[in-house]
Amino acid sequence: MTAKLEKTLGAVSLWGIAVGLVISGEYFGWSYGWGISGTLGFLVTTIIVAAMYTCFIFSFTELTTAIPHAGGPFAYSRRAFGEKGGLIAGLATLIEFVFAPPAIAMAIGAYLNVQYPDLDPKIAAVGAYIVFMTLNILGVKLAAMFELCVTILAVIELLVFMGVVAPGFAISNFVANGWAGSNEFSFGTLSAIFAAIPFAIWFFLAIEGAAMAAEEAKDPQRTIPKAYIAGILTLVVLALGVMIFAGGAGDWSKLSGINDPLPQAMKMVVGHNSNWLHMLVWIGLFGLIASFHGIILGYSRQFFALSRAGYLPKSLSTLSRFKTPHRAILAGGVIGIIAIFSDGVVNLQGMSLTAAMITIAVFGAIVMYIMSMLSLFKLRRSEPNLNRTYRAPFYPIVPGIALVLAVLCLIAMVWFNQVITLIFLAMMFVGYVYFSMTKHQRENAEEDLMLVGDNH
Repeated sequence: MTAKLEKTLGAVSLWGIAVGLVISGEYFGWSYGWGISGTLGFLVTTIIVAAMYTCFIFSFTELTTAIPHAGGPFAYSRRAFGEKGGLIAGLATLIEFVFAPPAIAMAIGAYLNVQYPDLDPKIAAVGAYIVFMTLNILGVKLAAMFELCVTILAVIELLVFMGVVAPGFAISNFVANGWAGSNEFSFGTLSAIFAAIPFAIWFFLAIEGAAMAAEEAKDPQRTIPKAYIAGILTLVVLALGVMIFAGGAGDWSKLSGINDPLPQAMKMVVGHNSNWLHMLVWIGLFGLIASFHGIILGYSRQFFALSRAGYLPKSLSTLSRFKTPHRAILAGGVIGIIAIFSDGVVNLQGMSLTAAMITIAVFGAIVMYIMSMLSLFKLRRSEPNLNRTYRAPFYPIVPGIALVLAVLCLIAMVWFNQVITLIFLAMMFVGYVYFSMTKHQRENAEEDLMLVGDNH
C-alpha cells in the first residue's frame, strides 16, 4: 500500500509555511552580499532576484495546484521529462533543503551567543536540530500550527526592528561607498552585483518548499495560490525594508560578513544595553526557528517522495505512528549536524561555513527553478488538458522571465564559485550513480499517476 500523508493544512497554515520557510533570510545571510557589492550594488542585485522570484512563484503555483504532490519539483519534472528529469529536480531540491538548515542552525547559535557568550554556537545549533526534528516527528498539524505562530511573531519583529531603527536612519549612511566599496559605479561594480546573487537569493530561498506540503493541503487548488501569492508579496516588502533600514542605521560595513546583522544594526541606534536590543535577540530567534523548522518539514517530504518513488531507499518513506516520515527527518538532520562540525575543518573558497552552506543551497535552488519552469512549458504542450485551476498570468512572458533570470543567476554563480560548483556537481553525480544502480527500486515502487500522468 502506498504511504499517504494526511490532509490537514488550510490557506493560512500554508502561508505560514511559505513565509516561515524563508523568513530567516531577512535576519541573516543577506549581509554577506554587502561585503561583495556594497549597499547600492546589492540593492540592484536584490531587485533583480525579487523580480525573478515574483515571476517564478506566479508561475510555479500553476504546477503546485495541478500536481499537488509531496515531491514538489521532483513530481513536476518527472511528469514532464521522465525519470531522469525527476532525478535532476529531486536531487537539486534535496541539496537545497538539506544544506540550508545548517546555515540557519549556526545563525541560531550566533544569536544565542549574543545573550550567552560562553555558549558554543555549534552545541546550540545541534540542540536546535534535536528539538525541531522532534517537533516535526510529532505530527504535521502540530508542526504547522507552531510554524504559523513563530512566523507571525517573526514578521512583527521585523516591523518592530524597522520602527526602532527608523529615528537613526540616514540615507547618507546607506549610500556611503555603496557601489562595492566605492562612491562611483564601475565595471567592477557590475561584476560584484552578479557575484552577490547567492545572498540576494537567500532573502527568498525555499518559499517553493510549501509545494512539498501540497499533499497535506485541504483543497490545494484553492488554498495554495492564496498562500503563495500572499507569501511572496510579504517577503519582498520585508526584504527591502530590513535591508534599507539596517544599511542606514550606521556604518554598514560593520554588518557585512556576520550572522547577526539586525542586533548589531540596532546597537548603532539604541546602544548596547537597550531593552529593544534584548527583545530583538530573543524574538529574532523566532524568525530563524520558523525557517529552520519549516525547512526540516520540506527536506523530509522530499526524502519521503523520492523514497516512495524508488529513487532512494524504501525505508525513508516509512511513516511513524504520527503519520510523519520520521526516518527522512532524521536522515537530513544527520547530514546537517555533520556539516556544522565541519566548520573550521573544511575551507571552501575562503568562505565561512554559513556563506558556503548558503551558496550550496542556492545552487540546488537555481537548478530546481530552471527545471520547474521548463516543466511548466513542457506540460503546457504535452498535457494541454491537465486540470489547471490556476494558470500562470501572461503566459509565456512571466514564466519566461523567471526562466531567463534563473539561467543568468546560474551562470553568474558558476563563474564566481568554481569550487562549490564542483562540489554541487559531485553531489549530483553521486545521486546519479545511485539512481543507475537501483532501477529495481523504481520498478517495484507502486505507480503514482501524479508522477507519470494518465497518458504515459
